[in-house]
Amino acid sequence: MHVELKEIRKYFGEVKANDNISVSLEPGKIYGLLGENGAGKSTLMKILSGYQPQDSGEILLDHKAVDFPSPAAALGAGLGMLYQDPLDIPPFSIIDNYLLGRDNRLSLDYRTVIAEMNEIITRYGFEADIHAHIDTLSLGERQQLELVRLLAGGAQVFILDEPTTGISVEQKDVLFSSMRKLAHEEGKTIILVSHKLDEVQELCDHAFVLRRGKLVGQSTIPCPNEKLVEMMFGQVPTRRERLPFDLGNPALELINVNISTYRLNVSNINLQIFAGEVIGLAGLEGSGQGILLRTIAGLIQPESGQVVVSGQDLTKSSYHKSRNFGVAYCAAGRLEEGLVSKLSLTEHMLLAEPTHTFMIDWPAARERTNSRIEQYQVVGQPESTADQLSGGNQQRLLFALLNPGLKVILLEHPTRGLDVRSMDWIWEQMYARREDGTALVFMSADLDEILERSDRIAVFSGGVMSRVVNASEVSVDQLGHMIGGQA
Repeated sequence: MHVELKEIRKYFGEVKANDNISVSLEPGKIYGLLGENGAGKSTLMKILSGYQPQDSGEILLDHKAVDFPSPAAALGAGLGMLYQDPLDIPPFSIIDNYLLGRDNRLSLDYRTVIAEMNEIITRYGFEADIHAHIDTLSLGERQQLELVRLLAGGAQVFILDEPTTGISVEQKDVLFSSMRKLAHEEGKTIILVSHKLDEVQELCDHAFVLRRGKLVGQSTIPCPNEKLVEMMFGQVPTRRERLPFDLGNPALELINVNISTYRLNVSNINLQIFAGEVIGLAGLEGSGQGILLRTIAGLIQPESGQVVVSGQDLTKSSYHKSRNFGVAYCAAGRLEEGLVSKLSLTEHMLLAEPTHTFMIDWPAARERTNSRIEQYQVVGQPESTADQLSGGNQQRLLFALLNPGLKVILLEHPTRGLDVRSMDWIWEQMYARREDGTALVFMSADLDEILERSDRIAVFSGGVMSRVVNASEVSVDQLGHMIGGQA
């Protein structure tokens, strides 16, 4: 299916999210859509997928003008989008979520649906227990379900918005393999929205680059990364050298911690983390890192063992008590767990305050919000709601909500959806926290990030912390073997 966007414009107040963008996409190819956070990538794709209307311009499919009032209408015309945050209902089973987007009849034909799902899952090399509930799945498994639903809906054009953020290397390989099959063997059109240049080089045939709402360049792939980076930012960003830091007293101690959940048991965790230290948790998706972070935060209660923060036993403490004591948790699911979609930035800042008064001083609250917006370079206004921000700016807002003087910050995929310049900037903000004695514990599916940002790395496999190593003493290849259970 040939796709053409002609002179697309979309404004949010004075912000020109898309400013006169025109692109043409041929079937059987994989296109990369690049740009820094807030460049207008997701906005353009939401317009193409029927999620939101353009202010002007037109969309043509096979040279015929179309208008999509909803994503369902777009999918009916053969165009589907895989969003950064999966559009599913966690308490429902996989089958029920699938049916929700496929069948609106009163009597549901489960037998036919099960056969249809199994056929698609097998054809594209996915793995899924279709009777499981969504809230037991990893982000990568939820994305696979979304993709299965689009395939069953007859999509000929697939838009993937930052699809590899927060998924394992194995899940990424399965996803990329299915994308190549769809494009190069079945003649479908794929659009990959990404900030990861290595993935664009690996998967795409051609790339378009947006900057500040405008189409500033394009190139066939492969091409030098420096060329793409210069188009994205106007220049090649320089990176600051990470300075050594003297560690303080123990900030977090995990003593014989055992955690039992319906999905995985995490056993015998012993780890001492010092003030100012950065600990990376490495492992395949679902190996226990996320469960451990939530246990430290007070969201999951351990079966046994101790969680000690700065000498205070917080083993059975609630999330609220742990938060008040200086333990902060940033979840990967921004709009699911970290933010409230329809609350303004000012309201978020008020809720994040460590203490509250009966009466709210709104002018002072807006002034504090403006200060945090400026400090964390959030593209938005105090009155903007969380769901009006781009994914990268939602991530910046999460960090802006962190109060000063924290003892431990727990980070789940901290640079999810961020471009390379934003990643470096966020880590600079996190490193600055060490001056206050804050310990940083983070998990990431990006092994390069784990190695580059950590002082020590705790390796997880199947709920077991197999070893703790110094980041400076291992390579990416060695770390990958450790995660796979090899010496």
